[in-house]
Amino acid sequence: MNVIWKANNISLEIINNNSVNTIAEHLDIKFTEIGADFLKATMPVCSKTHQPYGLLHGGASAVLAETAGSVASWLSIDTANQICVGIEINCNHIKAKRNGIVTATATPLHIGNTTHVWDIKIRDEQENLICVSRLTVAVRKAPNR
Repeated sequence: MNVIWKANNISLEIINNNSVNTIAEHLDIKFTEIGADFLKATMPVCSKTHQPYGLLHGGASAVLAETAGSVASWLSIDTANQICVGIEINCNHIKAKRNGIVTATATPLHIGNTTHVWDIKIRDEQENLICVSRLTVAVRKAPNR
C-alpha cells in the first residue's frame, strides 16, 4: 500500500495539537491512528455530544466525520502552497449510541488536484457501524500571507 500523505514528519501529537481552540477540542475529538491510507479519530458519547433523547447527536457525528476527513486532506496536500476546505458532507446515521466512544476512520475515495473525496465510517467499541459519511474537500492555492 502506497502512503498517501504528503506531510513530512507528521505525528499524532502534531495533529492533535492543531485541534486546540477548535470544535474538535470542544467535543474531545482525539486522533488516535495514522496508517498508510487512513486516519482515525475518536470522540466520547456524553452530554457534550448528546441530543435531547440522550443519544449521540447526528451533528456531532458530522463534526467527527468532517474533522477526520478534513485533517486527512490536510495531510495529503502541499501545505506550503495549498489549503483545503470542506465543500459537502453527508451522513447516514445507522445505529443509536448512548455512551462510550466512537471512532471515525477516514479513507480516500479520490485524491485529485482540486478535490478530495473521503469515505468516513464511524463505529463503536464493538465495531458496530454507527454512521457512514462522505466528505468532499476543495483544494485551493494558499492565499498570499
